[in-house]
Amino acid sequence: MQTTYTKARENLASLLDKVVDDREIVAIERRHKPNVALVAEDELASLQQTAYLLRSPKNAARLLSALEWSQSRDEKNLESVSVDEAIAALKQEIGGEEKS
Repeated sequence: MQTTYTKARENLASLLDKVVDDREIVAIERRHKPNVALVAEDELASLQQTAYLLRSPKNAARLLSALEWSQSRDEKNLESVSVDEAIAALKQEIGGEEKS
């Protein structure tokens, strides 16, 4: 979403509610100055944390690999095993210890 400084000032309360309630990032245009973005505080913290974690190429690759692995799992398989069995299988798969 994008708005002007004047419109943002006129509708600040409703704009703030939209940013928080709808997780909307609002770009505010200013005359002869750089634009700014209005974002919910917890959303900003999440973006900063993500940027921090992905800053290292090695860590980014590891996290993306873990995400792909997680998404490839069939939820039915996870539901049919106990937590202990799932942990043991995961440890075996990543080489942490052998399955008994």
